[in-house]
Amino acid sequence: MTRFIVIRLLMIIPIMLGVSFFVFILAHLAPGDVTTTLTGPYATEEVREQLRETLGLNLPLPVQYGRWLGQMLQGEFGTSIANRRMVSELIFPKFASSAILALTSAALAYTIGLLVGIFAAARPYRSFDRISLAVTLMFGSMPPYWLGLLLVLLFSLTWRWLPATGMTKIIDGGGAVDVLAHLVLPTIAAAAAPAAIIARTVRATMLEILNQNYIKVARAKGIRRNVILRKHALRNALPPIATICGLQLGYLLGGVLFVEVIFAWPGIGYQLWQAIQARDIPTIQGASLIVAIAFVLVNLAVDVFNAYTDPKIRISEGARAR
Repeated sequence: MTRFIVIRLLMIIPIMLGVSFFVFILAHLAPGDVTTTLTGPYATEEVREQLRETLGLNLPLPVQYGRWLGQMLQGEFGTSIANRRMVSELIFPKFASSAILALTSAALAYTIGLLVGIFAAARPYRSFDRISLAVTLMFGSMPPYWLGLLLVLLFSLTWRWLPATGMTKIIDGGGAVDVLAHLVLPTIAAAAAPAAIIARTVRATMLEILNQNYIKVARAKGIRRNVILRKHALRNALPPIATICGLQLGYLLGGVLFVEVIFAWPGIGYQLWQAIQARDIPTIQGASLIVAIAFVLVNLAVDVFNAYTDPKIRISEGARAR
């Protein structure tokens, strides 16, 4: 098992190098010019060229990438072009806000997805199963930003039950109750699609396992259905369920850009959107890299979890070690 974890950790190095290069190239190939954003459309070309030289944007791309990668290896993300602040001071507090939204959304998605998937698989092709298939198909195909706009329209503008934007009230806000009130709508908008995907995955996996011969033998022995679902079917379905749950958590930790923009949630996705608008390349690169690292680490945790829960992986790793 130790060898398995070490190999997965070593695989992160080339993955992150590839991600860093991909992020760097995309940020520099995006249309627009940061000097135009900073100096305005009426600035002379001499002023823009002087600003490029000051920011190091006139250097060849390989040199810029080498400098940026060197900063990354030292734990530095450079200085924001738009805000003239350290990128780490901008993105790390925002990542904490994104983590609050992501973990809350993941908890809601896991709860709904697992319950709906298990109940649908326990009584396949009946009313609940057919209704759940239709509902999960609808929510799984629904864009999060569209659902967010709909929630704002209903619960904030029409009924005025919940706040629409921000993490706390601008005036007399900041308590736990205030944060929870602001968290409700973005959590629902972010969790809807992952919950639908998890529910459909759990249902399909559980149905496949429930049709296995050892499950039929357990039924023939008179073992109760609840025991079969809990101890036999669900336990053997854990690896694929854990994989899809980990992927959805990585997706949510990515900031759920459109959800954060719709609700003005002060997370890393909202910061990334502002940086893209301002052509703030260091912030774009730093935020994208942090999101990629979070996604890779979540996948690593899922791989380790599957290795502990799936006997086939343990046996294969043991055979390789010998």
